[in-house]
Amino acid sequence: MQRVCFLLKVRQDRLEEYRARHRAVWPELLAALTDAGWTDYSLFLRDDGLLVGYLETEDFDRARGLMARTEVNERWQAEMAEFFEALDGAAPDAAMVPLAEIFHLA
Repeated sequence: MQRVCFLLKVRQDRLEEYRARHRAVWPELLAALTDAGWTDYSLFLRDDGLLVGYLETEDFDRARGLMARTEVNERWQAEMAEFFEALDGAAPDAAMVPLAEIFHLA
């Protein structure tokens, strides 16, 4: 099982709406994530817009690929794209790169 953590940056002026959208994630998107093998998926948002994502999956590249081929994910990503800004000079759409795990207490 892979444990995956990534960082994104939510625009400061869109924080409340971003939170609201995640209080009402579409049921068909939740089903697609589950079907693609995303488990224990969490998002944590700091007041300055730093977003930390965490999930577990057997194969992250495969899980991302399966989601990329779903129509519901395409719609969700299109609606959510405007919420993000560059983090550390990276393009917003390229920022979902896993961080290197350097320690884990099992």
